[in-house]
Amino acid sequence: MGAGLSASLEGGPGVTRGPTPGDVDIRPMRAADVDAVVAIERDAFGSPWQRDTFSGLLERPGVELLVMDSAGDGVIGYAVLWCVLDQGELANVAISSEWRGRGLGRHLVERVIAAARARGITKIFLEVRASNERAAGIYRQLGFVEVGVRRDYYQHPKEDARIMMATLS
Repeated sequence: MGAGLSASLEGGPGVTRGPTPGDVDIRPMRAADVDAVVAIERDAFGSPWQRDTFSGLLERPGVELLVMDSAGDGVIGYAVLWCVLDQGELANVAISSEWRGRGLGRHLVERVIAAARARGITKIFLEVRASNERAAGIYRQLGFVEVGVRRDYYQHPKEDARIMMATLS
């Protein structure tokens, strides 16, 4: 996927915990998770965020950081949601390459949407590579619609981004 979530979710309203597809758990990111998240980020994106970026986000208000954790393999995915007033931006979502294709990315985005609702977010925006039809299809299934294009948004390789938005009820 690639759209490009915070300890405030610990036990927060609207975020369920427990088993998910593939016998994994989704929980708030902790400092101990950062190295695993960075490894997934580097594998998934041409212009990956750095370790310091993720570490800095852990304490930042208005950011939700979630990780998908497998009892046997540790952190296998993550998501970052920026929250400003009643709007959110799904900044990054990634699943470890060996776990892709199992519906886990969709499940993680569903949890992001639940976290956004719990914060009072009414609209979520994201960017996705124009060529990433698989991710765009998942976002459409979850209620996102295309609302614009950012020309040459991605640099490695250079590509347009589709801007998508979901209205939460």
